[in-house]
Amino acid sequence: MPKMKAAIFVEPGRIVLDEKPIPDVGPLDALIRLTTTTICGTDVHILKGEYPVAKGLTIGHEPVGIIEKLGSAVQGFREGQRVIAGAITPSGHSYACLCGCGSQDGAGTKHGFKAMGGWKFGNTIDGCQAEYVLVPDAIANLSPVPDGLTDEQVLMCPDIMSTGFSGAESGKIRIGDAVVVFALGPIGLCAVAGAKLMGATTIIGVDTVPARLEVAKKLGATHVVDFKAENPLDAIARITDGRGVDVAIEALGTQTTFESGLRALRPGGTLSSLGVYSTDLRIPLDAFSAGLGDNKIVTTLCPGGKERMRRLMSVIESQRVDLKPLVTHRFKLDQIEEAYELFANQRDGVLKVAITP
Repeated sequence: MPKMKAAIFVEPGRIVLDEKPIPDVGPLDALIRLTTTTICGTDVHILKGEYPVAKGLTIGHEPVGIIEKLGSAVQGFREGQRVIAGAITPSGHSYACLCGCGSQDGAGTKHGFKAMGGWKFGNTIDGCQAEYVLVPDAIANLSPVPDGLTDEQVLMCPDIMSTGFSGAESGKIRIGDAVVVFALGPIGLCAVAGAKLMGATTIIGVDTVPARLEVAKKLGATHVVDFKAENPLDAIARITDGRGVDVAIEALGTQTTFESGLRALRPGGTLSSLGVYSTDLRIPLDAFSAGLGDNKIVTTLCPGGKERMRRLMSVIESQRVDLKPLVTHRFKLDQIEEAYELFANQRDGVLKVAITP
């Protein structure tokens, strides 16, 4: 049986490069030969044992590649075509999909109401940090890459761009809104770009890494706050003349940033939470106005499916946003363990890494 190289979860603290069989292709599947992929913060949660997955699973959920083989029932695509697939791969026919929430697909789970059923790559099926990946429900999930766009230009679409933009979308940002984004990692930076596209006119980015603050300004932040130099809530009060923000986007997944997001809101404002949390959260009584502040807390798992991918690539193709600066480091698949060490420890100013087999 032909083999391929893949980054495999062995145990908490160990993701190693090893060999696995190249997957067989079912009627609804497509086999993609990966040309570029990346490492996500969620993969680091897996590495650290903070999010449980099965031992032996191939990690990764952000594929750019070429169709190697199509299942017998897959129509509308051709072998040799350049495509991406979202990190979320909805079936298109589950109850969740037909309710308009494909990210919560739930197909194949014992209890369909459980969350995150749409996130399969590197979670419940083998993922993308490999030479090949099998895309399920290919008709619903493959999206052709427009001519003229490079792998690195579309590399953020499967997850980071989709997630960051969805933080702005779920917050229902309106023209003229004031928005704060807590934590300017790749997702937070995409949330800044999404807030600008949706019409926010005051966009405050909070972080402490100078390079990230600079990228945030390039992507649309009107103000940046170094939380080590100034209390972010004091800065937000000053910038908004004491009004507070209409929408706070939390893009890290900690109690501190979650609570700061609540405290930054005007009455009736919305906290849009994108963080992956590894411990229980506490809602302080005063920050929540004892439940009487008309505030909203919304959570989002990044939307997937081919139409979402088409829309995101259209934004890039139209030059409304340029996310190339997010790719700061490049590795071959053979160097995946080195890439994990760099990314997990946030060394050398890393934002995102490009992995090429």
